[in-house]
Amino acid sequence: MINLYDVAVVGAGFAGVVAARDLSAAGHSVVLCEARDRIGGRTYTGEAFGRPLEFGGAYAHWTQPYIWRELRRYGIGLSAPMEIEKTYWLADGTVHSGTAAEYASLCGPLVTRYLHDARARFPQPFDLTAADTGAIEKETLGDRLDALNLSAYDRDVLDGVLAPLVHSYSEQGVAQFLLWAATTFGDWGAFLETAGAWPIEGGTRRLLDAIAGESKAELRLSTPVVAVEDDGAAVTVTTRDGDRIRARQAVVALPLNTLGDVTITPALTQPVRTMIEQKHPVQALKLWVRVRGEAAPFAAGAPVGKHPVNAARTEYRHDGDTLVLCFCSDASAIDGNDHAAVQRALRAFVPGIEVVDTACHDWVADPFSRGAWAHHRPGNLTQAAPRMREPHGRIRFAGGDIAAIGVGGIDGAIETGAEAARDIARVLGGGGA
Repeated sequence: MINLYDVAVVGAGFAGVVAARDLSAAGHSVVLCEARDRIGGRTYTGEAFGRPLEFGGAYAHWTQPYIWRELRRYGIGLSAPMEIEKTYWLADGTVHSGTAAEYASLCGPLVTRYLHDARARFPQPFDLTAADTGAIEKETLGDRLDALNLSAYDRDVLDGVLAPLVHSYSEQGVAQFLLWAATTFGDWGAFLETAGAWPIEGGTRRLLDAIAGESKAELRLSTPVVAVEDDGAAVTVTTRDGDRIRARQAVVALPLNTLGDVTITPALTQPVRTMIEQKHPVQALKLWVRVRGEAAPFAAGAPVGKHPVNAARTEYRHDGDTLVLCFCSDASAIDGNDHAAVQRALRAFVPGIEVVDTACHDWVADPFSRGAWAHHRPGNLTQAAPRMREPHGRIRFAGGDIAAIGVGGIDGAIETGAEAARDIARVLGGGGA
């Protein structure tokens, strides 16, 4: 039995699984501790309606370098999204409809105004030190929306476009939206395609299993960690059951909103501690709905706070029925298991639609996530998060929540896990225990 590992990795989401694979492949002894009884973190390929479905993060794109490299490595492709025929949008108290092209022509100028300075603020999205963020890092999403002085109709249209990624306009910083837009040359529509259109063939679990299958790390599931201490000689990882694991180096790859449940010693710098204590504000719900028959492909959107379902779209055909994917900006606004409530919400867009069944995972109530993907509060994107990515003695942090360019997504998680592994491998040198 190994008494001292080269590396202890805490958290088996994409960041942790990649870090563990890369370090163990380099010859280092690695133990990977995961609180859940499965790997994947906030990605989760589960079962519903008699078929596999993604209940968490799910999408990838060929323009995302880190996840695309992994997909090519294991010969995994992407599934094409369903073409949308009709779009519905709630604005100024009325549901409107049109073709996808008509909706895009309506939204385009409004989004362009909202994100007009994305390229100027982030001329090199991969290098935040080149960014001019002094003013915008004090600005919330709501501040910018108010500053446009839009009509009630136009404001709701713009709100509805942004809503799938918004929980609180008063708590989320606009800088992260500008960074995201800058990664696709200022084109928000292109960003939305990269972030949420192309599912991984076989699901995220297929890619995770491929990565884990190549890893030589010792995997300990159902092992929540309560403390990580760097005593100057090594790192001690203490589990909830009281086990103490010693390692030369550690990677902590946990969601931002759960880091407050882990005691980190020595104490982190004040900006990082403040970010952890505040948590990120996204408390959203991803909801799958099975509707009767082969519904005409549609998409729908609604402003935050004005409808319980803020985005919906047909995603798959299944046994003669249609599966509709919904995003609810506020998970508390609707009970995903209440079929009648979900049906009422969808009928506001598509009269007569009949809900057969629903399925979801409550990431907000989940003690090992305490929220959905991360969207930073003002100031944290370019101040606290970069500090968190720096080495903390023998401890390094990873995860999509603190990624430099792929923040909030799978690509960012892989990015940070690979970078943490490279940094630690340099410190440890060739070979392991």
